Amino acid sequence: MDKDSKVVIIGAGVFGLSTAVQLAIEGFKNVVVVDRHMPPVPDGSSCDISRVIRFDYADEDYLNVSHEAYLKWSKDPKFKDIFHPSSYILTGSMTGGDESWIDRTTRQLSNKGLAWTKLDDAATAKRAFPILSGKLAEPGFKGYYNDAAGWADATKAIIQLRDECLELGVSFISGPAGTVVGFDTDSANKIRSVQTLGSMSIQGDHFVLAAGAWSSNLVPMYNSTLATAQVIAYTPLSDTEVQRYKKLPIYANFNTGWFNFPPHADTKTLKMAVHGWGYTRTPSEGEALIEANISTPRVYPSRERPNFCPSEGEERLRNGLREILPELADRPFEKVTMCWYTDTPSGDFIMDYHPDYQNLFVGGAGSGQ
Repeated sequence: MDKDSKVVIIGAGVFGLSTAVQLAIEGFKNVVVVDRHMPPVPDGSSCDISRVIRFDYADEDYLNVSHEAYLKWSKDPKFKDIFHPSSYILTGSMTGGDESWIDRTTRQLSNKGLAWTKLDDAATAKRAFPILSGKLAEPGFKGYYNDAAGWADATKAIIQLRDECLELGVSFISGPAGTVVGFDTDSANKIRSVQTLGSMSIQGDHFVLAAGAWSSNLVPMYNSTLATAQVIAYTPLSDTEVQRYKKLPIYANFNTGWFNFPPHADTKTLKMAVHGWGYTRTPSEGEALIEANISTPRVYPSRERPNFCPSEGEERLRNGLREILPELADRPFEKVTMCWYTDTPSGDFIMDYHPDYQNLFVGGAGSGQ
């Protein structure tokens, strides 16, 4: 690629901004990021108070990449106020004889010489982490923990990435002028420009689609992705409780998909979520750019995530909290909301050129990873 060529990146989340930074570092002089909102995008899946940083994967490639990332998060001084170390527990309820996700993950960790500690039962887990007061995963508790993990303040990380982009000369277009609604192509299916909600045409030589759950409303994904909304809740804590629960580990139950974060001191909340099948949304009339039956988030950005999730989702959130901290399980949530994932059948990322366009690279399909 000619470094004088114009690269247009659609999406100002972690995939889009990371790509923009890397291209600028490599000497590309004309990089433009377009999105509905300047980052941090309020309803984008890259933004919120926290994201888990871990390298516990059963797949060798994901383990290697995420371990490299963990080392940067935990050691690079620029992440000092963004990354927070925390133990990570992976657990579940085993009722059959099949090899579990835990078995495959710990085998990969051992193959790489990375430490982990087996938890024989719920009592062992409570001795290791006395703050856990619930029954934990049952029946047939199985689990382990890894002290080499933590969480990142996601919004702060996105702000830092945005500022790096600006310092490196990356341009941004937002609002209706940055809300992409289609592509203008030549007879050879090479994209000449993106068309926006503000009737603006943004020309380019190369295009990167990193719009997360919004991507499938812009190009056909041929059943390779599904946009799903996952439920999140925030329990309010007093100053005393923030201190009491500060050593709470990240606890993930692979059977239910429920997981939590340690207390967030700035907001005085305890965040939890469920990574499961999720909820789909049919776009309203006028929003469907490709097909009317494709699940997609709202095109028009909210100033903040709506305070809503289905009642069934709230019940799953409370059941998970009751599993580890029953004393908080019936407390009213400060907020419930949903975060949009781009799921693939295998849970893998998609990083490839789109088959319908010569010059469109698709980067994303994070699948909640």
